[in-house]
Amino acid sequence: MQQITIANIEKAVNKIDNLDDDGLEKISETYGLAQQDFLGYAMSAGMEFENDTLTGLIIYYFNIYFEAFAQQGVKVKRITNEDIDAFQDEFSQVLEEYMDEEDIDLILAITNQPNLIAFMANEIEMADDDGTSLDDETATQLFIVSTAMIGLMNKAIA
Repeated sequence: MQQITIANIEKAVNKIDNLDDDGLEKISETYGLAQQDFLGYAMSAGMEFENDTLTGLIIYYFNIYFEAFAQQGVKVKRITNEDIDAFQDEFSQVLEEYMDEEDIDLILAITNQPNLIAFMANEIEMADDDGTSLDDETATQLFIVSTAMIGLMNKAIA
């Protein structure tokens, strides 16, 4: 399995952050249409947690992750509901163990993307340009959803 490099994550962030509204809509549509089941799964977390802030963040990071894979030239197969269901059981068990033990190696083992996990952890802890930080609940929810997204994408590497 190919691991996404820090350089390609940075390229993805720069690209997404520098898009205007039309460009952002176009790239969201491109990745979303290619991965409809997966996007639906990711977006359902915002509804389940009843957190509108989380929903916006999911779309943002969904685009960054797919762009980072694209920057590295790594193809991701279409992620189906069957793929999601198969992953969810394993992920739930690992997440429960992680919450008990706080052993990041458990997360790294299921995702096999240490640079993306480190990037996400940093994003969660860092304040925005305007000095605002995520509240603990949203940060935890974003970590859970992002870890699942990264893990599923890693399993779908073509």
